[in-house]
Amino acid sequence: MALFESVQATHEGCDIRLRFHLRSRDDRACVLGWQVLDPVSGAFLFEGEWTEARGGDVDLRVKLPAEDGPYRVQVAPVEDRARFLLLDAHVTEGELALGSPRVTSAGAERRAALLRAIPKALVYPARSLRTNRKLIATMVRRDILSRYRGSFGGALWTFLNPLLLMATYFFVFGVVLKAAGTSRTTFVFYFLAGMLPWLAFAEAVGRSATVIVDSRTFVKKLVFPLDTLPVNLVLTGAVTEAFGLLIFVAGLLIVHGTLPATVLWLPLLVIPQLLFTAALCWFLAALGVFVRDLSQIVGFVLQLWFFLTPIVYQENATVLKYFGWNPFLLLVHGYRAIFLDGHAPEAGALAVMWIGSAALAVIGYAWFHRLRRTFADVI
Repeated sequence: MALFESVQATHEGCDIRLRFHLRSRDDRACVLGWQVLDPVSGAFLFEGEWTEARGGDVDLRVKLPAEDGPYRVQVAPVEDRARFLLLDAHVTEGELALGSPRVTSAGAERRAALLRAIPKALVYPARSLRTNRKLIATMVRRDILSRYRGSFGGALWTFLNPLLLMATYFFVFGVVLKAAGTSRTTFVFYFLAGMLPWLAFAEAVGRSATVIVDSRTFVKKLVFPLDTLPVNLVLTGAVTEAFGLLIFVAGLLIVHGTLPATVLWLPLLVIPQLLFTAALCWFLAALGVFVRDLSQIVGFVLQLWFFLTPIVYQENATVLKYFGWNPFLLLVHGYRAIFLDGHAPEAGALAVMWIGSAALAVIGYAWFHRLRRTFADVI
């Protein structure tokens, strides 16, 4: 292994002169190579001639292009790149500014990049949503209205769709396949309390795999915040849930005459629900660009997921034993707790939902952000 010591860097114009002491553990000659990389993307730009050194003092010259921009010089033994020398430089109108040279390794650089990325991953999603909030609101409104443009019912279908969907499921599972041991009224509220979050979730996730491909005009021709497209789906699904919630609350008021005070806990369930949905939408939207069959796969998985969640059947010990890993079970259980049971969601489950959904949202956005630069090449 060759070790770099006493590294100094000077320059004349765009020519960099590196002086360092090279210490080798054996007497074999060491061949040094240098490369110039783009420090932003890590892309390889060009490579210089190799230099043979047996150890001792080395004087190496690197010539950078005159074009303005940042550059990163990497010097390493050709046969052993475990440790290497890095030097950042920036050319501005023919003038070169040098950073401090450092000796590092690939592992150390990956760890440093990860540490730099963590604050960005926490800040970028919120900053993007805040910056593009007016665009998001406009596109969500246009998406909802465009679905029913030219139809007889128009925007009224935004209300009728969740109503008819819930009525259909209730007829099948509450009348035809009536749950044993429960009254019809009890079952319909039990069913609808679990169906409310599923409406928004399934609608957004089911459309996410094709949202980038369907918006290829934005990808190829415009400078457009593509990360807002999955968010539009999440908010459109939330609007559908909001109309379903109005129907559900109206039913509770008609039957019971009042609402439990615990419904005030609803925002603490909706926020992690939206974060969890956004996480999956960002992930699937990016992956759907490369896997065009993903929408069919997602449709099947959603159907299976629906029946693995106790929405149309009762929770019991057997269900919790085999399906307790289901993250949507916590959400469904929370909705039933605040609307039907009159108590707050379990603190432990609420903490798991908040921490887990926030972490998944950061990971999903990072995945989308990493792949977005390749969308135009694939589409």
